[in-house]
Amino acid sequence: MTDKMSETILETKGLTKHYGGVHALNEADFVLHKGEHVAIMGDNGAGKSTFVRQITGVEQRTSGTITFDGKEVHFGGPIDAREAGIETVFQTLALADDLDVPDNLFLGREITKFDWLGPFRLLDYKAMREATIEGLERTAVKIPNIRNTIQNMSGGQRQCVAIARTATFSSKLTIMDEPTAALGVQETAQVENIIRTLKDNGEPLILVSHNMRQVFDLVDRIIVFRRGRIVANLKKEDTDGQDVVAYITGAKTGDEYAGAA
Repeated sequence: MTDKMSETILETKGLTKHYGGVHALNEADFVLHKGEHVAIMGDNGAGKSTFVRQITGVEQRTSGTITFDGKEVHFGGPIDAREAGIETVFQTLALADDLDVPDNLFLGREITKFDWLGPFRLLDYKAMREATIEGLERTAVKIPNIRNTIQNMSGGQRQCVAIARTATFSSKLTIMDEPTAALGVQETAQVENIIRTLKDNGEPLILVSHNMRQVFDLVDRIIVFRRGRIVANLKKEDTDGQDVVAYITGAKTGDEYAGAA
């Protein structure tokens, strides 16, 4: 492991989430290093999305700790996580269809001018457009017309807009939850190229995906969840698709698993 990837950006210890009597996540110990790309895999209901929701403050954990960028954190909601430097691309994308690209990227964190006017300060559309173009260039996202509203874009373009937020705001960590699940071949390739650009830029990534080919093409390490627990922590070069499937299905139990460091 290189010195660049020796520093920890995210660590969870004993992360647990119960919904009444349902144990959706149990004692999840996880480590992500700076510059590292890690995939989270598992069957439906395995705990993958629950894990992401705890990290990003969408839901509050039952127990356990989260350390982000060297500090223990307890995000009250997604905005807290975003302000700390975690940008998440959820399957729902959370984009406003009636707004254009800059308005979506800066929704809730608009750039203003004439702040000395107090409550009468104005939105700085020029600054937001320039920052949007810089963010798109940083991730090699191609949007022909940033003034186009989201509702007039293809599925791939919408996904790219959501991903571009990570570069526009200099995020410390990007999390993508099934980013290409509803996309065609060409659009999937565009998103995967963006992920490679993030890797080239040394930006850490957590990728939740069912796509085995995609996972082996894009990440350094694979974490497998089963029934709310982490059952495998596999270096890409030391495993294969059959091995991963064995952990997902329970053919391999993960009893030998000793942590996700």
